[in-house]
Amino acid sequence: MRSIWNGAISFGLVSIPVKLVNATENHSVSFRQIHLTDGGRVRYRKVCELDGEEVPAAEIGKAYEDADGSMIPITDEDLGSLPLPTARTIEIVAFVPADSIDPLQMDAAYYLSANGVPAAKPYILLREALKRSRKVAVAKYALRGRERLGMLRVVDDVIAMHGLLWPDEIRAPERVAPDAGVKVRDAELDLADALMATLGEVDMDSLRDDYREAVEELVAAKISGEVPRRAEPEDSGAKVLDLVAALESSVRAAKEARAGGARGEGDSEDAPVAKVTSMADHKGGRSGSSASGAKKSTAGPGRTTAKKTAASKSAASGATAKKSAAKKSAAKKSAAKKAAAKKTTGKKTTAKKRTGTKSASRRRTSA
Repeated sequence: MRSIWNGAISFGLVSIPVKLVNATENHSVSFRQIHLTDGGRVRYRKVCELDGEEVPAAEIGKAYEDADGSMIPITDEDLGSLPLPTARTIEIVAFVPADSIDPLQMDAAYYLSANGVPAAKPYILLREALKRSRKVAVAKYALRGRERLGMLRVVDDVIAMHGLLWPDEIRAPERVAPDAGVKVRDAELDLADALMATLGEVDMDSLRDDYREAVEELVAAKISGEVPRRAEPEDSGAKVLDLVAALESSVRAAKEARAGGARGEGDSEDAPVAKVTSMADHKGGRSGSSASGAKKSTAGPGRTTAKKTAASKSAASGATAKKSAAKKSAAKKSAAKKAAAKKTTGKKTTAKKRTGTKSASRRRTSA
């Protein structure tokens, strides 16, 4: 990767020569402006507003616009004379917990690469110190003519730096939050929790830019002369009349999607939704047609599940009874066989004893 800045990390008295490379890249499809009449490319030209002539890059300088609109020229020599200790240095000023950095301050991301073999040892030292402390480093650095704020952290085996906005560049969220007076019921929070649990986690690497892929397909169709496939506009869903009903539908749809459309799994997972809904109805939170509609929409699956459960229990009990009867019958037959066998054995034993007695008496008589 090509470096965009060369300098050093100042870590106390330790100096670490590094190169700065971009950690991100833009994959969005770019368009050009054209003249609709003839398809010609429309380009921007830098024109002086006083004489109306195009100005080459070599004749363009910087100026500060005053409040009255007058321009105050600022040269590179003027800027170069300003005290800027971070011109070629990423100066670490503190080590803080990562959660103390507001994500609103996050800006561009960079990788810091050790510049040369001698820089490897202090680079690894700083990396391992950040790992063990579980903290991030707050630093100042200069890039593209201005001093900036940055945060250094470890990503795998590399030190990454995130550009940060200065604290005074973060606007306060004034008049952004909804007006007060809106109350959220526990039943609604329960449904929101159920929806969050159903959606679960996601592998970030599996997320894709569907819009960009659709644009690429559109361009490919245009090039090949095919008619582009047009998708039907979807309902934005901005008009939500019943929040609870919308949450219930969302939970149900999410469960069906995760179950892969399996009917049995969907029926078994509808029970928690019906339970939450009945709890909401029990609290008396709903009223009017929307409440009755929501009850109808959830009562069906709940009753069906109850019937299926009852039927399965009845079938199970019937099967158990049949099995028990079969076992008893088999036990009786086995007992009868054993008794018959004992009788037969007893008769044989008695017969043998009688035969032996007769033989003994005959011997005595002959003697």
